Amino acid sequence: MGVALLFLVVALCLAVTVVPPFLDRIYYEGPVSRHYDGERFFNPDGEIRSPAPAGGNPRGFIARWLLGQDDRPSWPDMVAVKPSRPPAFAAPRGMIATWVGHATVLVQAAGLNILTDPIWSDHASPFPPLGPRRVAQPGVRFDDLPRIDLILLSHNHYDHMDIPTLKRLWKRDRPKIVTSLGNDAILKANGIPSTALDWGQSISGAALNGLGDGTVIQCENYEHCPDYRVHVLRNHHWSSRWGTDRSRALWSSFFVSTRAGNIFFAGDTGAGDMAWPADAARLGPIRLAMIPIGAFRFHPGQMQSDSHIGPEQAVQIFETLKASTAIPIHWGTFRLSYEKWDTPPKMLELQLRCAGIERRRFAPLRVGQSILVPGWSPVPHGEKRCDPGAIARLK
Repeated sequence: MGVALLFLVVALCLAVTVVPPFLDRIYYEGPVSRHYDGERFFNPDGEIRSPAPAGGNPRGFIARWLLGQDDRPSWPDMVAVKPSRPPAFAAPRGMIATWVGHATVLVQAAGLNILTDPIWSDHASPFPPLGPRRVAQPGVRFDDLPRIDLILLSHNHYDHMDIPTLKRLWKRDRPKIVTSLGNDAILKANGIPSTALDWGQSISGAALNGLGDGTVIQCENYEHCPDYRVHVLRNHHWSSRWGTDRSRALWSSFFVSTRAGNIFFAGDTGAGDMAWPADAARLGPIRLAMIPIGAFRFHPGQMQSDSHIGPEQAVQIFETLKASTAIPIHWGTFRLSYEKWDTPPKMLELQLRCAGIERRRFAPLRVGQSILVPGWSPVPHGEKRCDPGAIARLK
């Protein structure tokens, strides 16, 4: 009975990708642009292709993936996590970053508490307990989170837009949520207000903290003044909640300027033309960048997919950004692809050696680990020590 039920659910999951148009949703309507054709968004630097191996059947690939009948390397059932208890806020010019897991990072900068793509749920799926299961518990217990002022929401995939978590955060803190076009409709349907912007648009902290009638809430103290600006920028990805609503909402990266320095959050992204990180670099020196390194392998030996960069591209993006410090994200929490649990950080270290970049500039964190982010300084390049054999062994 259990096996039959599982097959039924898998069949339903597959059906929404190929059959019922009633599961389509219109999240956004607006003028045609260089990345919106009047119905769906698209990447101006080339469209996303299926992650299935060349010559493979995407539907068969998805079915094997859902059933666990593929040749993916095994992952640990559970990773030990020592949750941290962050302070209420950082010092006026300080910056503290805590990796909660996956793409969720708590950044505390000059009294401003920011969360990126928050997910505290155990499964990243519309049908829990099916779908990707968390192997590392959140690095900060929800009740230990300080008051959240700002949430950056990159797109609507379930491992990034977790409605149960967002509802809890909205009910508790009333944070300001900034996302890209169309995602606000999904949030609004769940009782969560947000601000949706197009690529290239920005909004100031004062406007975000307004009452909606032109009145601006006054700061109670220096530490919590809303002195920041959020820029929504291009990256290279796609969106969907149900399959048939593919690319009805926009995906994005973010640049946030604060009194403590500038922050970049890449969101979830493939390489594309690799020109998009330069948009953020032009906005000013980046003290902290959050760059994905995982879920890049969908068949043996793959080093990147159209949807996700791997460590090699992550290092290139780090260099294009001219960031001072970076945290690798989007690995080690949910098993989404074919690489081993620890392949992304191992490969990142090898790629940093190839580029002659000190490991401490882009070092993997343990889930729950916090770092005091150093002030911005140019990244020196030392001797390049590539080991093609070691890289090949990780392929």
